[in-house]
Amino acid sequence: MRQIEKTYKKGVLRKILIKMCRLLGYELIDQADMSFATSLNKESASIIGKKSITLPLGEIKIKRQIHSLDIILKTCTSVNLVTQNKKRIFEAQKSEYTFRTINSLIKSLKKAETYTKNINFQITVIDAGSSEADKETIKGILEKSKFRYNFIDLNLKDYLHRIKVIKKNNTQIENNMKSTMASIIKSLEISKNSNDLVYFVEDDYIHSLDCISEMLSVYEKFSTILEDEIFVVPVDYPYLYQKKLTADILIGQKYHWRTVKESLLTFLTSKKMINKYYDELIKMGEIEHEPYETILHNIYDKERCFSPIPSLALHCTNVNSIFGLSPTINFKKLWEENKL
Repeated sequence: MRQIEKTYKKGVLRKILIKMCRLLGYELIDQADMSFATSLNKESASIIGKKSITLPLGEIKIKRQIHSLDIILKTCTSVNLVTQNKKRIFEAQKSEYTFRTINSLIKSLKKAETYTKNINFQITVIDAGSSEADKETIKGILEKSKFRYNFIDLNLKDYLHRIKVIKKNNTQIENNMKSTMASIIKSLEISKNSNDLVYFVEDDYIHSLDCISEMLSVYEKFSTILEDEIFVVPVDYPYLYQKKLTADILIGQKYHWRTVKESLLTFLTSKKMINKYYDELIKMGEIEHEPYETILHNIYDKERCFSPIPSLALHCTNVNSIFGLSPTINFKKLWEENKL
């Protein structure tokens, strides 16, 4: 039997009504396919920097507009895992995680760019010990992306006098930690020159297409509601489900978000927040703590940090690590979609 598809005629009166609604600032929703008839983006009527609309809750006028986003990515393809020898999920070379992280970031940025007009994007890569071939590959990916970027070849010797690590009776691990901490110091120094939001990223986080646009939408929406700056992380960390925690749940653009009191070192915040806690944050690069993110956790006791449900990114650690694989996402699909 031939299937008959329903068609909906879009007549002259409908077009006139849509134009009138646009002029008056109203939104029309086509209940036949749940598209936003009055919006140029049929999936959502929200406009970054102006308004956030969630069905059926209505509209929030954005008061905290975003002007720029600086992505500061720390890379090192020569070290698999800083403090252990276990293999990562998918058991690939470390460079493969770095390349896919960068590729996923660029793809997510390009999607976010279609929803924004007045936000300036820039990528800064701080490399600590990758091979020359891998560094050239990274530069090639960035050049092809057409986004503004900087590539910094970190000189570890410039920072060794500032770094104190916990004695591990293992020279290689201690050197790996010093390199990581030097990258943290450099990333925070660079953030002082940013104009607005800063996203600190490690090179083993594979981002979904919606990741950047959702985090930007959430930042301006939640900051508007709370009348304060916040922290945002892209990962729904599994280890936080093993603790008895209370959380506030808010609705973002497409995801639910909950407050958390802990995260790893990939997070987004504003220059205002960095300046407020700079003296504390810089100690993450100068003095090794146990656990390493103790300083961040102390800050989250005073400020709000939000994590998505489900996750917007995959942290590619070992399959048995409670700090890695977020629940209820398709790990393999996200991995394969971001192959160069």
